[in-house]
Amino acid sequence: MFDNLSDRLGNVFDKLKGRGALSENDVREAMREVRIALLEADVALPVVRRFIDAVTEKAIGSEVLKSVTPGQQVVKIVSDELTEMLGGDEPAELNFAAKPPVVIMMVGLQGSGKTTTTAKLGKLIREKHGKKALMASLDVNRPAAQEQLKVLGEQVEVATLPIIEGQQPVDIARRAMDSARLQSADVLLLDTAGRLHVDEALMAEMKAIAGVSAPTEVLLVVDSLTGQDAVNVAQSFTGEVPLTGVVLTRMDGDARGGAALSMRYVTGKPIKFAGTGEKLDAIEAFDAKRVAGRILGMGDVVSLVEKAAATIKQDEAEALAKKMAQGKFDLDDLRMQLRQMQQMGGLGMLAGMMPGMKKAKAAMAASGMDDRVLLHMDAIIGSMTPKERKRPELLNAKRKKRVAAGSGTQVQDVNKVLKMHQEMSRAMKQIKKMGGLKGLGALFGGGGLGAAMPGLGGPGAGLPGMGGGKGGPGVDMNTLPPDLQDLLKKK
Repeated sequence: MFDNLSDRLGNVFDKLKGRGALSENDVREAMREVRIALLEADVALPVVRRFIDAVTEKAIGSEVLKSVTPGQQVVKIVSDELTEMLGGDEPAELNFAAKPPVVIMMVGLQGSGKTTTTAKLGKLIREKHGKKALMASLDVNRPAAQEQLKVLGEQVEVATLPIIEGQQPVDIARRAMDSARLQSADVLLLDTAGRLHVDEALMAEMKAIAGVSAPTEVLLVVDSLTGQDAVNVAQSFTGEVPLTGVVLTRMDGDARGGAALSMRYVTGKPIKFAGTGEKLDAIEAFDAKRVAGRILGMGDVVSLVEKAAATIKQDEAEALAKKMAQGKFDLDDLRMQLRQMQQMGGLGMLAGMMPGMKKAKAAMAASGMDDRVLLHMDAIIGSMTPKERKRPELLNAKRKKRVAAGSGTQVQDVNKVLKMHQEMSRAMKQIKKMGGLKGLGALFGGGGLGAAMPGLGGPGAGLPGMGGGKGGPGVDMNTLPPDLQDLLKKK
């Protein structure tokens, strides 16, 4: 979502970091470019003014301009202010400190994704917080809205309130409260009807529902693609009901990101969650520090490790860890890693989360490369016999032709996969020489991602081979082996 803004800010800071000393004029010039970048990203004007003023005031201090690394200092100040603008260092949690059932009321415009978000939250509350939840749809205006929540409830294994035709929202809210108490539910999620912020009757209905249910949390669901109008929406809802937080949907879209950057300042309420896709587990707690890191190209290794931990099976990780410690790595292991990379969001997603990989991500996009590369590689390995996967040296010219025909690829593609396996196998042997998994951190330049993810079998374990063990999280696309570069550029 923040790609354009991230590119603009990256260019500004590259200029600053390239200079040995900075003058006040240099900083002000850079801030002018940052202001334009933020306005182009659709950030509200009052938010931009406040942000630029705060950064400029701190950046032109003598301790910054006279420091050894003034460019880096300015980037840190921008990072801190961006984090503050997005909501501060500490992520905002849901408040469960109330007498059960804790009522969470979802409000927002039509089509902002409230019903899907309600189901996602129900799943999150059940799985992450271990609480019993009940969901109720109060939307009697949109055809089949209540039926939709019922279907989603079955998918996420969260109970929904039985539908009674013709019952009005306030009465449904009362029945939901009674039902939640009878079922000893810890949390009650109320999915209200979408309403325009100029619709007085529906706004009055929303206030009446809030009066009946006394919600602990009132979450405003805002579509990130809304742009500048999201600010007006937020202001109108804030004036009607006591909002406690914001949920931004479609954060995986290609919007300019202004809604996300403006929301905290306009509502005064924290952004609690971000919807990152269509799937019912594609929701994450909004962490301002991590989002700021992604915008400024600093990566988000913590999210990457969490994603790996959630995706990668422990028994597979342990099995691979043992093999790594022994310096072994066959084509089955390579296939397992490729599949894990797909499950974690593909190459583009992983590159965006790794520090210094912004240029690599851009190179991938410029070459027209996508995640079909992973599928092709998986197909090639799948066309081999179990014996060939265990012992790649068996693959002579005749066998390679068979594998290529079976996977719908060329013999040279098979050779590239084998070359990649050789690179990674060599890295595993290097790990063994360096003392097994303890040496993995050194392979990544003294820690970093490799140290954070030893043996996980995800990109941390896979990337040493991709760079021949020479790179690190900041590896540039151009430093990769020529065969791998060719492979990655091939669709």
